Amino acid sequence: MTEKTYLVFVSSATETCGVESFARLLADRMDPRARRHKLGFDLFGLVKALSGVDAVIFNFPVVGWKKKLVEPTLAALAAWLMRRELVVVLHEWQALDWKRRFVLMPVMLLASRVCFSAPEIADEFAASPVSKVKTKHRAIVPVPPNLVPPATLQPGSRSQALERQKQAGRLIIGQFGSIYPKKQSTEVLAIAADLLARGHDVGIVFVGSFIKGMDNIERDFFELARRLGIGDRVTVTGYVATDAELFAIFEQVDAFCYLFPEGLTARRGSVLAAGLSGKPVIVNAPQRADALAHHGLFRRLIEHKAIHLVDTDADAASMADAVLKAWHAAAPRIEAGTELQRLWSEIVAVVDDG
Repeated sequence: MTEKTYLVFVSSATETCGVESFARLLADRMDPRARRHKLGFDLFGLVKALSGVDAVIFNFPVVGWKKKLVEPTLAALAAWLMRRELVVVLHEWQALDWKRRFVLMPVMLLASRVCFSAPEIADEFAASPVSKVKTKHRAIVPVPPNLVPPATLQPGSRSQALERQKQAGRLIIGQFGSIYPKKQSTEVLAIAADLLARGHDVGIVFVGSFIKGMDNIERDFFELARRLGIGDRVTVTGYVATDAELFAIFEQVDAFCYLFPEGLTARRGSVLAAGLSGKPVIVNAPQRADALAHHGLFRRLIEHKAIHLVDTDADAASMADAVLKAWHAAAPRIEAGTELQRLWSEIVAVVDDG
């Protein structure tokens, strides 16, 4: 049986989020039977690209959505008219602003299949009105880490500054990924304040940047840090371009902390990346028992104690306890290359399942 060929839609973004990274990595992993195509208004180029493939793949939400109001719909309509299969990988739904869901709606209605990033997202979509008129051909796809440990590290000014803090005896806790309210990134500030109150010299690093377009997030974030008495202990790296520099920063972190409002879900690629770094990751457990049933890599990282689960409703004090416990027990490294090869085989199999 001939394998399908795909056109994977990407944006022109240079600073990629997890969704954008997934789209590009998926195209790379499926090469030579998949290639990237930038969303835009080049209809002739789109039709030419579509003529040579069996199916198209959309990853949502789209980066820079306010500037991409019609391009996804035009691309989907062109693919539908040319009788190409439309595969949508949906990473979020209910957490999106209603205007973002509205932009995605036409493509969802035209989709042949939908692959959800987690069972929770599938449930959110199933509860929405559009689900009743949408294809029932659905699946859960395991989401990969948005970066992997490189062969060599590339220390830079940011990792060197953290290294100096560590050499002075400071405990460094960190979080990797974009900073935004629904992720509860500010809970890491509360964990750090708790550790400081116990007499620990603690520093905090957020390896990432603030989500653009959300008013006052950065101002409120640093105002809270100041009120907690840790304003001068917080580092926000901003966007870091290479995996080699990112993992050099990770090398200086003693423990990563995540306290999600819904608990850990399988779509948290940033947690996977931190778990592959060799440093302990403290995160609150999923709300549902089957949240990670489809995701072998998450389960193995938990089994190997690279990821430490605390109660779903854990508070800052409980997280601080777990940080101190993990700090004194080295997180075992697993063979990232083997695990990622296995994971991507699972991902491609789900996307290919037509």
